[in-house]
Amino acid sequence: MTDTTPYYDTIQMIERLHRHFLDVLKVELDRKGVQDINNVQSMILYNIGSDELTVGELTIRGYYLGSNVSYNVKKMVENGYLAQERSVHDKRSIRVKLSEKGIELRDMITDMFTRHEQKIEGTELTAERLSDMNNTMRMMEKFWAGQTDFTGLASINE
Repeated sequence: MTDTTPYYDTIQMIERLHRHFLDVLKVELDRKGVQDINNVQSMILYNIGSDELTVGELTIRGYYLGSNVSYNVKKMVENGYLAQERSVHDKRSIRVKLSEKGIELRDMITDMFTRHEQKIEGTELTAERLSDMNNTMRMMEKFWAGQTDFTGLASINE
């Protein structure tokens, strides 16, 4: 095995954390007897929140690794988690929002987040450490976004 660098370790850790969180969410759905929506769809639903969005807006807003947002939205509409309607201004555009069933699931996920935050209290995962980690991840996000800026002008310190 080759030695890894902190940069490469970070990339792997972000991917592992994302997968672990999706597993945690899947366990929560299973515990609550929710079988007609998967963990990725649940996060898409959660990120819609109280907004009314197009699939395009949803795609831009969220980070759904390897996810086909259009397919997932279609399944959530079929299973009653989302309501959809054509845009008044652009008949080609369809807007989605949470249905009552979707709101119930969003509230369940919010409760899970609250429970997790309560469990974290008093551990080494202090609010300050989490804030520091979030700031570091924002810098990484900005760095990676700059790598797709082909002008070569983007910088982590901008």
